[in-house]
Amino acid sequence: MALLTTSEGATIYYERHEPADSVAGVKTPVVFSCAYCTTHENWRGQVAPLLGVGHPVILWDLRAHGRSAAPEGAKAWSIEDVVVDLLAVAQATTPDAPFVAAGLSFGGLASLHFMARHPERVAGLVLIGSGPGFKNAEAAEAWAAQVERTASFLEKRGFEDFVNGRAGATCIGNQPELPAAQAAARAIISQSVPGIARFGRQISGPAPPVIDDLAAMDVPAVVIVGEHDKPFRRAGEVMVAKLPRARHVVVPDAGHIVNIEQAEIFNAEMLRFLRDIENSSA
Repeated sequence: MALLTTSEGATIYYERHEPADSVAGVKTPVVFSCAYCTTHENWRGQVAPLLGVGHPVILWDLRAHGRSAAPEGAKAWSIEDVVVDLLAVAQATTPDAPFVAAGLSFGGLASLHFMARHPERVAGLVLIGSGPGFKNAEAAEAWAAQVERTASFLEKRGFEDFVNGRAGATCIGNQPELPAAQAAARAIISQSVPGIARFGRQISGPAPPVIDDLAAMDVPAVVIVGEHDKPFRRAGEVMVAKLPRARHVVVPDAGHIVNIEQAEIFNAEMLRFLRDIENSSA
């Protein structure tokens, strides 16, 4: 557990988890990026399975999320700043080797933006319940309006009502009784609203699309989406069609937070993907 300061002066929280000495051969690191409004705790269930087969695991919090600070000033709130943050995390945790960029929802979009700018740092992509952004102006406006509704709800009602209401399915999943969901909920509820509301309005809502960049992202990729995650089923199909080396996985009986709702299936798909990467580079 540590804090770093980026080249822009942002303070970012991260964790690097190392495999035990008894695990033979350290393999490609995996960096997990979070969805909007969630924290690194959402990925806790993926740490042990990946460490068990030799993959270092890096968790981190988006700026203004979790234990990362909300920057001051007007110039620190764009997708470019998030890319700077992710690069700083990569430099601090895996400076000498490319990593697998894994992200859910906004975290997947952030991983794609990072890949477009730093392709030499990415060994593979795991895109979960995510999309490449919206080129269509009407669709982009609808997405920004949805983010505004989330930000406004948080300002009026706070995170506890957010997590315990209908929006809970989008941040802790459809099975809130699961221990992993409860741990994720506690971390989300402890966050400060103003920075995350601003992040939504200035970063998540207006984030530009990368759909035209997908064809050039020539690395192994897996696109994972829950069976019931209807808003992202079509987005997943678009990404699989455009990414040169992508595989599509639809997880049965799962919604948006597939890694918590169906952790066993999700972890198995992650491990399968990582085995394929290791075998292709051997």
